[in-house]
Amino acid sequence: MFKINNLIENRDLKSILGIVREFHGHICPYVALGVKGSVVTMDELGVKRLSFEESVQERILAIVECNNCFIDGVQVTTGCTLGNNSLIYFDLGKNALTLVKRRSWEGIRIYIDSEELREKYFSKEVLELFEKVVVQRSGTSQEMTMLSKLWEGIGYKMLEFPKEEFKIEHVQVPPIEQAPIFESTRCFSCSELVMETRIVYIDKKPYCLKCAKEKYHALIGKGIVEKGSNG
Repeated sequence: MFKINNLIENRDLKSILGIVREFHGHICPYVALGVKGSVVTMDELGVKRLSFEESVQERILAIVECNNCFIDGVQVTTGCTLGNNSLIYFDLGKNALTLVKRRSWEGIRIYIDSEELREKYFSKEVLELFEKVVVQRSGTSQEMTMLSKLWEGIGYKMLEFPKEEFKIEHVQVPPIEQAPIFESTRCFSCSELVMETRIVYIDKKPYCLKCAKEKYHALIGKGIVEKGSNG
């Protein structure tokens, strides 16, 4: 991770994108915008990438408003991840990132307009291939390969995306509580340990939500949904 810090300082976004490729699985316009947008936001807020010490104390937070490729560029570049409790997800469906200082709750929010992006940077050929391969999931292997190549080329161009084309605003974020540490309780039915806040009691015995046939929430492709015990 020290390598990424150095790459950010040297503005070597191509090398950062190479690391993101390993994490995300491919290069595309939105994962690249996650890299570029993160660097712009960190500069505007005057902060560096989250270090181990800072992640323990949760000194900065990244708030994202979508669950697409953009997020992985943000996680790798800022160091704010779901696992270290420094990434917050708002289910709003917007390509936006807010980086926040925890002490003051001062933040910078950036937004990328997908419609303007498509009009300026995506060719008709790319849009047609995307519709067929990704949206309709009906493309041939050759079309998939072609889209991947074109998509990657646009991704690298996004690293030069002008700062002026981001919508950038200073925001004051309402305080978000730090992640608490909960004890675990063993489910009476499946015998698996469960965070105590996800336990329900039936006849004074502890059950996980699935064994209790209770509904729970899941983050899937279309956002946060409510799932049933068999879902």
